[in-house]
Amino acid sequence: MGLISAGHVVLGVALAAGAPLPAVESWGYIAASTVIHFGYYFLLFHSYRLGDLSHVYPIARGMAPVLVAVGAQVFAGESLPPLAWLGVLVTSGGIFLLSGNIFSGKTPPIVVLTAMATGLMIASYSLVDGLGVRLAGTERGYIGWLFIAEIIVAGVVFMRLGRSVRQISRKTLFMGLLGGLISAVAYGLVIYAKSFSPLAMVSTLRETSVVFAALIGMLWLGERPWKLRLLASGVVAAGVVLMTLASISA
Repeated sequence: MGLISAGHVVLGVALAAGAPLPAVESWGYIAASTVIHFGYYFLLFHSYRLGDLSHVYPIARGMAPVLVAVGAQVFAGESLPPLAWLGVLVTSGGIFLLSGNIFSGKTPPIVVLTAMATGLMIASYSLVDGLGVRLAGTERGYIGWLFIAEIIVAGVVFMRLGRSVRQISRKTLFMGLLGGLISAVAYGLVIYAKSFSPLAMVSTLRETSVVFAALIGMLWLGERPWKLRLLASGVVAAGVVLMTLASISA
């Protein structure tokens, strides 16, 4: 987690170099997003510690599109047409399906609660960054300084690790920083898209990454049950088609 945040900082410096400073009105959003991201990392860590990845991640990611859609309507005045709302709900439902047996009662309630809290953090920083980048006057500057601010997260993690940081292998260092750079590029593109597209549509399409991860697990890692994964992927695809039709008709 510390190395991934450090990877964000590296890309942030590269983006901010030569870019205009974000407008004063957007700095509060950068600060708020940094705090929310810290809460997100904390809850995500404990969600993975308490529960299985295949249960936790779809719960957290499945909640976000609906919450962002509601938040965008309240705070940004973005009102989706009924067909787009249907697409958001169908996509979220398909992502939830990937959680498998969470509704059977076998998954401990604490796992469900921490995953839901993680989803709330995802929706919160998605909404804050969508609003902030529109006020910044510079997408590159906002994204760059947002990532630079994550030096606080990396610093806290490494301070807690103390001298044990020296025991981290070169392979782990490389993989952590590379993961941070890749995730920063991905989220940077999401923020850029939010500067000119409806927040709910962008957030919903972003969460379809869960399906790609599930398919990779099924085809590459041999994870099962495969029928549920295919069904969930089909539901998510249907939701995306509905949103596309809604945007075309608009």
